[in-house]
Amino acid sequence: MENLALHTSKIDSFSGFSKPLEEAHYVIVGVPLDHTSTYRTGSRFAPRAIREASLNIETFSLRTGIDIEHVAMHDAGDLHIVDDATETLRRLSLVTKDILGAEKMPIFIGGEHTITLGSIRSLPKSVGVVSLDAHGDLRDEYGGGKYSHATVLRRISEVVGTDGVFVCGVRALCKEEVEFIEENKIQHVSPWEMREMGISKVSQRVTDFSKKFDHVYLTIDTDVLDPAFAPGVANPEFDGITPSELISITSAVARERMIGFDLVEVCPNYDTGVTAVAAARVLFEVIAQAEKTRMA
Repeated sequence: MENLALHTSKIDSFSGFSKPLEEAHYVIVGVPLDHTSTYRTGSRFAPRAIREASLNIETFSLRTGIDIEHVAMHDAGDLHIVDDATETLRRLSLVTKDILGAEKMPIFIGGEHTITLGSIRSLPKSVGVVSLDAHGDLRDEYGGGKYSHATVLRRISEVVGTDGVFVCGVRALCKEEVEFIEENKIQHVSPWEMREMGISKVSQRVTDFSKKFDHVYLTIDTDVLDPAFAPGVANPEFDGITPSELISITSAVARERMIGFDLVEVCPNYDTGVTAVAAARVLFEVIAQAEKTRMA
């Protein structure tokens, strides 16, 4: 995989159990892009912090019966980041294409949420995107630019269609985003709607959405969690979901035809490590569910 080798640098491995690339079913790439962050910067430090946390938590998933130690994963290191975010996204697209071309699942650790657009651009046409996020990220422009953490889902909707996105956990929107959601009938569910429906019904809604497509891509903005559980994020928002709710929903996606996923927006300098630990555990659980599904 020429682009993977060209555009990444090897560092400490996620979970400590990295397998040779040719043996892996899953390929992990850190993407320390942190160019458009607004409230809090520092997501560029997340890939290293999450890898460190992953080395210090238990690898067995009680939910799935899968031990991460026995999952064929390869940590390819971090993507080479440049000052031009457009070029970084281009490189990420090439790396995604390499991984998919080798029939492996790409897993990206951000970095800011903008990175998701890079991977989406290399996915097959019939793909749905499930976004776990406190924010809509549906502005057309932000800070004078089209490409940022606040516009990423708007750009993604231009690639997959407005009927190809589902936002879970959203609770912070501007008027422009509300109007865009209403005009385009974008599927979304807030934390209080989740509590009213119950997590099983929310998971079923996500499953029903996913079944409309040949593949589904999952993107997890860690600020979907309430700050009580994940204080170290770029844009914390009160009244979020719980870790259990997050894992239940992401597991529902992983049980479908998930083609890849990412986790973004951890800012490790704003807490004592709890958010990085939460991120590592969520990654473990999604990978474990994906592996259980693959083996079924």
